Amino acid sequence: MFLYEAARVLGQVVRLMMAIIGIVGLVGAALCAVTRDDAFTAADRQQKLVWTGILVASAVAMFIDVQLLHWVGMVVIGLYWFDVRPQLKDIVDGENTW
Repeated sequence: MFLYEAARVLGQVVRLMMAIIGIVGLVGAALCAVTRDDAFTAADRQQKLVWTGILVASAVAMFIDVQLLHWVGMVVIGLYWFDVRPQLKDIVDGENTW
């Protein structure tokens, strides 16, 4: 009985985390959509529309109950927030050290 309740609570926590990551992905897509087009070219990244589409698809994948899609979505959303977004922000703010 206790293990069943613990597994149920853990499942709810995992679903909540997936929903939060999905929302973060949608916020990233919105920020990506309002970023200047030339920043992506200057950063040597894919085009703005490509990144926006990838982030929206990843956010949707977080709400679909397929574990492999969860992992792919988390990796893509993390890649945007921890690699692409900081570089774009530096370029747009004029803080590029090149």
